[in-house]
Amino acid sequence: MRYVIFGAGAVGGVVGGLLHRAGVDVTLVARGDHLRVIRERGLTLDTPEAVLRLDVPVVADAGELTWTEDTVVLLSVKSQQTEAALEDLAAYAPPSTPVVAMQNGVANEPRILRRFARTYAIHVVLPATFLTPGTVVQGSGNRPGILDIGRYPAGVDETAGAIANDLVEAGFLSEPRADIMAWKHRKLLNNLGNGINAAIAPGPSDEEIYARCLAEAEAALAAAGISVVTADEDRTRRAGHITGRGGTNNSSTWQSLARGSGVEIDYLSGEIVLLGRLHGVPTPVNEAIQRAVHDIARTGAEPGSIDGTIFLAGL
Repeated sequence: MRYVIFGAGAVGGVVGGLLHRAGVDVTLVARGDHLRVIRERGLTLDTPEAVLRLDVPVVADAGELTWTEDTVVLLSVKSQQTEAALEDLAAYAPPSTPVVAMQNGVANEPRILRRFARTYAIHVVLPATFLTPGTVVQGSGNRPGILDIGRYPAGVDETAGAIANDLVEAGFLSEPRADIMAWKHRKLLNNLGNGINAAIAPGPSDEEIYARCLAEAEAALAAAGISVVTADEDRTRRAGHITGRGGTNNSSTWQSLARGSGVEIDYLSGEIVLLGRLHGVPTPVNEAIQRAVHDIARTGAEPGSIDGTIFLAGL
């Protein structure tokens, strides 16, 4: 298969770089200074073993690509950028193109399905950092990540299996899973920490804030009748595979604030807020985190600068 990595940031850059290193045909889609640096110097992939300079092909948009029957799109832009990406893809990619949501949140898959019948979802467990144009950092010191895949809304097929095989060749753990959205909803619960990390200064209040966000989210998901794999299943899948490299490990939401590139909090904490409003479940802590992240993005305040005790007192 030929892969188009649409969005070459932290996750897309690491996946694209490792697929390229494994000899898989990959083209990145990037923008701005990131695009310019990759074109001029190649993609710098900082791994625990070495810093690699990879001459991965890169383009600015879907119109620069040659589309073939074996082309697969791994969509890895932030959720607030999905509509613009789909508009670009729909103008050039054949309608039969498989498009895979390699993204956090659970709102991207139905948006893709409106445009492309062959829609897939990946449950992304991949610590990575993108702060400097042209450079992405692989955050796990063992396996680079876990990228299980399934068809949306459910099921598996030969394409899912073939994509999983290529990801395994690149060093990832990847299995086809018929219940992939139950796994992605578990990741949504885990990602509630993204907004907390992006808004709240590290301190003793973190655990209480996350526990209250999680309780609201679990109640909203239950009211909506949405299946979620258990925390134990998730821990078992990750066990021994994802290890840190030391140093800071700020969330992708924190990284977006630091780069001034917009945030996807409406599709993380905001997804819980939406479900709560649809099903009559109060979600005040998730709402407050959502507002706090937007306030930081709007004002340019320092990420993670809100005192947790003051935050809790204001609820």
